[in-house]
Amino acid sequence: MTQMVSMPEDLSALSNAELIKLERKIARRHSGMFPWLMVIWAFGNLAFWLSLWPLVMLDIIPLWLGFILATISLSLVYLPTHDAQHDIIARPGQKLRWLNELVGHATSWMIIYPFELLRVTHMDHHRHANDPNLDPDITSHANNGWQATWKSIRQRQPDGKRPLDYMDSVKRAGRDDLVLLAIIYKLGFVAILSILAWNGLALEALFLWWLPYHIAMTYLVFFLSWAPHSPGMKSGRYKDTKSWRSAVGNIGSMGMQYHTVHHLHPYIPLDRTPAAYREMRPILEARGCELGGR
Repeated sequence: MTQMVSMPEDLSALSNAELIKLERKIARRHSGMFPWLMVIWAFGNLAFWLSLWPLVMLDIIPLWLGFILATISLSLVYLPTHDAQHDIIARPGQKLRWLNELVGHATSWMIIYPFELLRVTHMDHHRHANDPNLDPDITSHANNGWQATWKSIRQRQPDGKRPLDYMDSVKRAGRDDLVLLAIIYKLGFVAILSILAWNGLALEALFLWWLPYHIAMTYLVFFLSWAPHSPGMKSGRYKDTKSWRSAVGNIGSMGMQYHTVHHLHPYIPLDRTPAAYREMRPILEARGCELGGR
């Protein structure tokens, strides 16, 4: 990695173009490295969750412990797929492109979503963050954490608006095929749970996948969607997200304390955003970003 970018003491003396150039120089310094952490995280977590099934069924660990570990595991699924959505492991045409796509596809099914659907809707979120009509994650917005938690649960009910927003997003992208694929994923999930229950493994199905999945999705929506974008965040660069100090720290909030950096420069790997934020903070302050004490 190159040395830290030299920062003038008085940023107010810089023009808008000079601030942009300085910001991009810092961003480039923290990008371009192979994200080993995310690749290891993706496949290590997948293997860990799959191992819980025989461990519980063979009575090597109790079901209650398997439930706790499964909930933690499913809560950790999304971030590697998120880096893959942004082509951080490898961009189209690069030699390791297959690995980027494998990371995305091999793990997203654990939270019952096709990888391509997550990619399309997430790119739409970046383009239209906080737009009430075009942001597919707009249903995450709420006035407080309790309301956000309840809304997250409500959106997974049959009358939830979020699936319709996702459907609109993929249709705008010309990917109507993803609607059918998403339905197949959901039906497959129900079929697997039903087969497990039919064969006397109803409790294992409940506590190793169904309930951990719902707890994990509530947790993910809270920290990855509500906390960085609510309440009162506006649309537009430097205004559509924030950085803040989470009560559960950066690990507990899955790196979202520095979400401002991600929206400005989504090609920076997740594990590099804290360092990029600290170096970029004077520029973000000059831009009027909401930094929340970080």
